[in-house]
Amino acid sequence: MLDRPAPHAARQILDLARTDRDAARRALAEQPLDVQVELVCETPVARRAALLELLAEPERVIPLLPEAELCFTVKAIGLESASWLLEHATSEQLVACLDLDGWEDALPNRRSLDGWIGALQEAGEEPLLRGLQALDPELLTLYLKAHVEVCLRSQDDGWQPPVGADTLDGQFFFRALSDGDDVAGIVAMLRTLFENDYWSYFRLLQSVIWELEPEVEEWALRWRAGRLEDLGFPAWEEAMGIYRYLPPDELGALPPDVAPLAPASRWQLPIWMPRLPASAREASLLFRTIAALEEEERRTAFHALVALANKIAVADRLPLSDSESTPRAIAKAARFASAGLDFLASESRLDPVEVLRRAPLDRLFRVGANLDPAAAKP
Repeated sequence: MLDRPAPHAARQILDLARTDRDAARRALAEQPLDVQVELVCETPVARRAALLELLAEPERVIPLLPEAELCFTVKAIGLESASWLLEHATSEQLVACLDLDGWEDALPNRRSLDGWIGALQEAGEEPLLRGLQALDPELLTLYLKAHVEVCLRSQDDGWQPPVGADTLDGQFFFRALSDGDDVAGIVAMLRTLFENDYWSYFRLLQSVIWELEPEVEEWALRWRAGRLEDLGFPAWEEAMGIYRYLPPDELGALPPDVAPLAPASRWQLPIWMPRLPASAREASLLFRTIAALEEEERRTAFHALVALANKIAVADRLPLSDSESTPRAIAKAARFASAGLDFLASESRLDPVEVLRRAPLDRLFRVGANLDPAAAKP
């Protein structure tokens, strides 16, 4: 919520852990589960590992972290050291982490993909299997295509496998594409599928042999784009709509028959809402106006603000897996939506609260961006 109290408890628990870790663990365990989740998310990402290590039951808390928050936390700890976190992550969290951090523009990021799958391998067979079954087969195909050559045993007499090739079943043979590429992790990955989910293993290796890489990339991108939209991150072309030009005679117009703060279905937020300014002096006009709304209207405005920030993050090409991107996007949303709110209130001679009840936040931002396009430029 926008007006929740500041979480001093996390700082106190971390300070206590410096002198008495057992007491710190007890203090954290005494908090209700939802409060433990809140304390983790409110703690700066650089210090979250220290707090998570104090959890008595991390397997109950980690699955409740918003998807992006888990991604931020893993990256802050370092993929090479975060396997113990991924051990308790849900399939949905793992997929979202790869959607946020495993891509660079429209293509998978090989280094990042290697890091995430390597961390899953370190987490153990069960988390690895859960992750492999949750990730898109197309993404796994691209991962293998980047590392190994795969061939199917021929029935011809005298057929010999490629020099240096390995096999698990005597039918599929694979070898590293690069002499310096260690395939031990890939062997472990394929063995996990072979022993626990043979048909996924079979289809994956067939795909590596026969599927064309551009087609696989296109399908992988489609699945990712759909899931990101479900998390509130639209396609870049759609997100850029918040910067579209408005003719001067349309700047001060309020949209007719629009009720942007009417109760509506809300999607699950992938991030934990950063704390807003505590004092009216520090707060922008937008935040002060939201604070003056009715409770249900504030909830709707809260989701609209995050949706706007997501569009800004996509349009400005901010890295979605960076914990600083959301605060930056929210600050920009507040700045230009406040400017638009102020302008429309002045033009219509209405109270800002009434303007907020009649103009969507996207419209307010667009007006503010058109008032100062040089400053708003993505």
